[in-house]
Amino acid sequence: MKNFAIDEELLQQIEALQTLIKNNVSGLFGGNHQTRTYGSSCEFSDYRDYEAGDDITKIDWNAYARFDKLFLKLYLDERQMHTRIYIDASRSMAHGKGNKHVQALRMAAAFAYLSINEMDKVSIYAIRDNGLEEVVTGLFGKDAYISSIHKLNDIEFDGDCRISEAVLPSTVGYGDGLSIIISDFLTENNFEDAIDHLTSKKRDILCVQVLSKEELNPTAYGKIHFFDVEDTSKFYKKNINKEILKAYKKALDYVQERIRGYCAARGAEYMLVPADESVYKVFFDRLMAMGVLK
Repeated sequence: MKNFAIDEELLQQIEALQTLIKNNVSGLFGGNHQTRTYGSSCEFSDYRDYEAGDDITKIDWNAYARFDKLFLKLYLDERQMHTRIYIDASRSMAHGKGNKHVQALRMAAAFAYLSINEMDKVSIYAIRDNGLEEVVTGLFGKDAYISSIHKLNDIEFDGDCRISEAVLPSTVGYGDGLSIIISDFLTENNFEDAIDHLTSKKRDILCVQVLSKEELNPTAYGKIHFFDVEDTSKFYKKNINKEILKAYKKALDYVQERIRGYCAARGAEYMLVPADESVYKVFFDRLMAMGVLK
């Protein structure tokens, strides 16, 4: 089922970001670049572990003799960053009238554009249950972006989302860019191991928590049946009153502080995005406040 989150109107808004963000990107976007030109420099820059399929002529055999391990020489023209975006595609993201899934797709498209604008590559994945599904991979350049970003509309939001189980087995580059996880993070499942794994790979990390208006400020009152949208066998009957709403708010604050604190302790960034907030407000209020835009 098409989501229609990525449409002509959104693309026009994202394209308009170009003139506003030009030369104003810092921090997570563009912070690790060593050069703005690719394929023209032969200046040595760094090492990384050799992986099957790499050019063996770039192996440092002196380093192999010392450490008994294969290392590949990196040059400035090879340090193109690779942004990897993970979207929570669970049923809860599309439940109700909150349109969290639409906001998640729009955020993914906008973040991808920021990276493309910085001459980086972009790959976008959907997390459903414990699997990682490739949506677009290795996007580079605005033409490729415009022709491929609509694929986000085809993501189906269903089932559960186990972020760590999906991300840990995946291949990510060591220190070669930014990893963005977009989710409501309203789960008992482990997401901490995914953050630790990406941290161990020396990647920049941004966790974007998308919550609906109803989740941020619930208005339900009286006797109500609640069903777990990711596990329909679970349901709850509650008489919603002021005390229950107060307890809910306290629990929500705990959830937000849990992910915010975990990110801060590992050098990652955290951002809360209401589902009904505009792209402009997110990128020019929240990202400027974080120092990503200046």
